[in-house]
Amino acid sequence: MPGRALRFGAALSLILLVSSACGNGDSTTPESEASPMGTTYLSTEVTGTPIPGGGPLTLDFADGRITADAGCNTHSGAVDLRDHVLHVAELASTLAACPGERADADAWVGDLLRGDPTWELDRDRLTLFGKKSTVVLTDKKVVQPDRPIRGTEWVVTTLLTPDARIQSRTIDEVRPTLSIAEDDGLTGFAGCNRITGRAVVTDTPAGADIAFTAATTRMMCAPEVMEVEQAVLATLDGTAQATVDADVLTLRNPNGHGLTLRAQV
Repeated sequence: MPGRALRFGAALSLILLVSSACGNGDSTTPESEASPMGTTYLSTEVTGTPIPGGGPLTLDFADGRITADAGCNTHSGAVDLRDHVLHVAELASTLAACPGERADADAWVGDLLRGDPTWELDRDRLTLFGKKSTVVLTDKKVVQPDRPIRGTEWVVTTLLTPDARIQSRTIDEVRPTLSIAEDDGLTGFAGCNRITGRAVVTDTPAGADIAFTAATTRMMCAPEVMEVEQAVLATLDGTAQATVDADVLTLRNPNGHGLTLRAQV
């Protein structure tokens, strides 16, 4: 009996082993589920409550975190995407004062992201189903390939300082602009005066360095306009580091001051 029991036990073990091996061979291990992590998306369609100011909503997923911007402040925090629910525990935000309808964009972002929206991903298209809005977003690289520095008219949207990003109604109204031609000729508008000169663009691994030599006309405007103009011209004093992300150009001077500009449509 002991011998039979031993043989039976060994046979049972063998059967279990073979059965397990067959089961593993027949089952297919599911591939890693597609995730928006590692991609930046732009909203291309909103149903329900629209984005105040028109947006678009930008969502960047990277390293387990989400960064959101709908036209005013930038919000970021850790994100959990399990079970196709987008869950954020806490969001840190910049504190810029935004003019007009854009001032309400932050509350719209908060309602969407803090409401645990469900999400679906279909290739380049991400859809968020929120309580008040359904937002369709598309991979930013598909919607907005990087614009060339040369040959594009760039409109100033934000003044950068070492400590802050400054947006204002005055900037929106006067719309300072910069254009760099293929031969490095520089033209533009600083807010009150016209800009002419040269901007020599040198490609770098991080983007480009632009050596500015700028001159302006000599008109005087309202004090708040002249403040914007002085900030624009301070960035064009010497060499600035330039980076392009889709239709946004960022210029940073070694002194920490700079500009954010958007390509003119």
